[in-house]
Amino acid sequence: MSQPLPVSSNWKRTFFPIWIGQIFSLIGSGLVNFALVWYLTEKTGSATVLALATLVAILPDVIVGPFAGALVDRLNRRAVMIIADASIALASVALGVIFWSGIVQPWHIYVIMFLRSVGGVFHWPAMQASTSLMVPSEHLARVAGLNQALRGSVNIFAPPLGALLITLMPYYGILGIDVLTAMLAILPLFFVIIPQPVRTGPEEIITPIRLAKDVGIAFKYVIAWKGLFSVILLALGLNFVLAPSGTLLPLMVTKVFSGNAWHLSALEAASGIGLVLGGLTLGIWGGFRKKIFTSLIGVIFIGVGVLLMGIAPAKWFWLAIVSSAIMGFMSPIANGPLHAILQARVAPDMQGRVFTLISAGATAMMPLAMIIAGPVSDWLGIRIWFIFGGTATILGGLLAFANHEITHIEDKKTDQEFTGFTESEAIPPLAN
Repeated sequence: MSQPLPVSSNWKRTFFPIWIGQIFSLIGSGLVNFALVWYLTEKTGSATVLALATLVAILPDVIVGPFAGALVDRLNRRAVMIIADASIALASVALGVIFWSGIVQPWHIYVIMFLRSVGGVFHWPAMQASTSLMVPSEHLARVAGLNQALRGSVNIFAPPLGALLITLMPYYGILGIDVLTAMLAILPLFFVIIPQPVRTGPEEIITPIRLAKDVGIAFKYVIAWKGLFSVILLALGLNFVLAPSGTLLPLMVTKVFSGNAWHLSALEAASGIGLVLGGLTLGIWGGFRKKIFTSLIGVIFIGVGVLLMGIAPAKWFWLAIVSSAIMGFMSPIANGPLHAILQARVAPDMQGRVFTLISAGATAMMPLAMIIAGPVSDWLGIRIWFIFGGTATILGGLLAFANHEITHIEDKKTDQEFTGFTESEAIPPLAN
């Protein structure tokens, strides 16, 4: 397994041009996502249509993700990001032409959303795995905090900006803005060299069988590293109990607080503001010396926020706003340091696969959780899942503090000492 490569002392000059390019890309994607969801809402008024759009958007993460990670670990990561961003832009061009022609149908939007999501499945692990090779390990948590703050800012400003643009220009104009922002994201990649991890495993022709074996290696790697496996199980469990709270939030507003769209937007704004402040706090502070402690404290207080939402009296909507802000603030505190740990401790030539395995598992929890949470909430009331989810999250965070493997996940060992095997030993090379 390859070891971490030394990071240049001038890392800011190479990393931040790419990072700034991603800001433009996120803004463009946020505008398009809002515009497409609003178009489907306005034209169909169907909850089923919106649910199907969500399913189409997350399917690539679950199905394609692990294999995309295997490719990212074998290919040039800068080239992967360029191709992924360019593919997303081309998908926007195609949909823009369809809108301009006046023949757009919901299925056109589903296809383009799927293709854009596939591009994102390749881009995200390539960017995450490249970050660990470009940013010193002591700054990874700060960069993760800035990323969370950036995403929070996009969540706050993209919807109202998208709403404004819809009144000022046709939909194909908004898709054109997305193409422009994608080009701005691609441009720095042509001028910045991203280090590549040195692979110690066998170099072979990339085939579907080879990719499947690469994914199998990643599974063995994760399972053999008890601390990493325990953290992933914790993350999947938390995603299962927390995911429905976001989906059920509109019903919480209408059925519990007797609110309307403005009340929902207030909760989303509070969450976004909390996310920005939490990300900036982590970016400046960096977290405790043991990053896993920072993450677990963030997890516990996310649970506190969800529980507060569930027990808030119907007339105390202000408490719901406070709980939403707490959840937003604690999200980067929980996720940022954990991402930094994985970037620092997982072998560079395994990161694409490991990151996409985690993402695929977490995403798969969403529909699975809703299958259970929907009927339970219809039977026992909307509050019940918030109370259950918040309590389970708090207990999960507290129990994780008692798990030796989790609390020592960032000890200064090599990944081979953690797992007990090298990639070349894990699965023999294919015969030519």
